[in-house]
Amino acid sequence: MKLSIGIVGLPNVGKSTLFKILTKQEVNIANYPFATIDPNVGVVAVPDERLQKLAEMSKSKKIVPAVVEFYDIAGLVKGANKGEGLGNQFLSHIRDVDAIVEVIRVFENSEIIHVEEKIDPLRDLEIINMELILKDLETIEKRLAKLEGEAKTGDQNKIKEFEFIKELKKILSDGELAINFPRLSALNPQEFAFLKEMNLLTAKKQIYLLNGKESDVKDDLRFKIKELGVDYLIMDLASENNVNELIKKAYEILGLMSFFTTGEDETRAWTIKKGSKAPQAAGEIHSDFEKKFIRAEVINSDKLLEAGGWPQAKQKGWLRLEGKDYVAQEGDVMVIRHG
Repeated sequence: MKLSIGIVGLPNVGKSTLFKILTKQEVNIANYPFATIDPNVGVVAVPDERLQKLAEMSKSKKIVPAVVEFYDIAGLVKGANKGEGLGNQFLSHIRDVDAIVEVIRVFENSEIIHVEEKIDPLRDLEIINMELILKDLETIEKRLAKLEGEAKTGDQNKIKEFEFIKELKKILSDGELAINFPRLSALNPQEFAFLKEMNLLTAKKQIYLLNGKESDVKDDLRFKIKELGVDYLIMDLASENNVNELIKKAYEILGLMSFFTTGEDETRAWTIKKGSKAPQAAGEIHSDFEKKFIRAEVINSDKLLEAGGWPQAKQKGWLRLEGKDYVAQEGDVMVIRHG
């Protein structure tokens, strides 16, 4: 599966710097708002030392890592929903991402201007979340306008959707993110389908990246983030270029894991949801493998490396044959048998 993450924030908080570090691409970074006027998209390899070790063991001709797509959009400003600034134009570019990284500036530097003139991370957090909420309300209003007429025909499915989205609208109108919908974890399959179809920005998992030093992060900001139930990382983008933790955190909040295939032709990492069964994992390799799945030959990557190769692992009795009900585990190496 493809993992994609949108990077949002006010102008001059470090979004484009983060993107540059992630992708090693030269993007347009300037000391003024709206330097990024087109969405930058970069594909970043997921760091995994196991991949290199497996490739060396198998003498693979090619290594194919799992990847993450990062979308960097123009800086949002207060009032973007009313046409202020440029960022609101590009929110549609992250409509389909899996998660959002919200970059919040906590560092002080008088030489780098702030669009709101004063450094106030709490205010900035609230501005960005409100712009995401307002964008979602725009989506919901359009949907409700269409559903109102459809519901009047007596279509029970449309009536249920209309009532559900009205309930969701109230949550957003009260300034709450859709992901904090009180009964989100208890939605029935039909309601979940309604929510998924709208692809709301505030229904996506978030990570706050606090740009600065540990000492720059005040207690009130930590308390607010805890209250929102959002994961965060503190990273000084001016001096730090190792963002592996960000990718790891994205995997964590989205409930993702990696499994591997390895051989002389290539060693490859695959991304799947935790809890996926062997046929679903096989489907990541090729859709036909899921449909025609028979069984999988499985071993943990550490055990395979310890054995020194497939023949040695087989001799030791460490290879397992797993069927359709096997739940794939982090670090599994698989050979899929299919019809």
